Amino acid sequence: MTTDTAHITAICRYPVKGFTPEPMERVALRAGRCLPLDRAYAVENGTRDFDPRAPRHFPKVKFLQLMRHERLALLTTRLDDESRRLVIERDGRQVASGALDTPVGRQLVEQFLASFLKDELRGPPRIVACPGHSFSDVSRQVVSIINLATVRDIERVAGQPVDPLRFRGNLYIDGLEPWAELGWVGRTVEIAGAPMLEVLEPIKRCAATEVDPQTAARDLKIPQILQRGFGHQTVGIYAEVTADGTVAVGEAMTAGTAD
Repeated sequence: MTTDTAHITAICRYPVKGFTPEPMERVALRAGRCLPLDRAYAVENGTRDFDPRAPRHFPKVKFLQLMRHERLALLTTRLDDESRRLVIERDGRQVASGALDTPVGRQLVEQFLASFLKDELRGPPRIVACPGHSFSDVSRQVVSIINLATVRDIERVAGQPVDPLRFRGNLYIDGLEPWAELGWVGRTVEIAGAPMLEVLEPIKRCAATEVDPQTAARDLKIPQILQRGFGHQTVGIYAEVTADGTVAVGEAMTAGTAD
């Protein structure tokens, strides 16, 4: 056996689908689950289809998301784990706040979003959640992994900087060759020496990656750049957590590959 080894440079969760990431120094992973509170909430765009008593996966177009609502990138959000209070800031100033597990708290945030996105909504926004449910783009609970060397190769083709946060990953890794992570599909990944992940599939990218996460400008046609430069529209990989454990920034991540 040979191995590919990288190290974790950043860990991010996205408590509300489509909103800003929250960096983490370490995180406890549980088998079969995504990062705690990752995509735990979403905002329905003018519909009332999600039923928390019988949660099921819906396509992302049902919710507010960067692919269609790039102005969300103008906002910075923080979720408190205990109170579930979401704080929304714009340009460093708080513009809304509410505890998402209470009707009044949700209403406060929904009212702000209704005003902030009034020209883009199909109807009143509705914050939805269900304990244990994740509003991922895929139906199963996964962890997404982004290889920073791959992002640098995309920069080479694009001819300008590409913020890795465009790809909204959970684990950002470095130390591999560009695109080496695609060879991890079907492999078991060890973190700090313990087998913890099974890589499922590559991630096909949509127009959400066109949005600069710092400026909210739709300034780079990433899917077209990928197709033109590499013949595909894939960046990153999805993995399933197969064993409980805690991972931290700086730890080694190793995938075995067949000789």
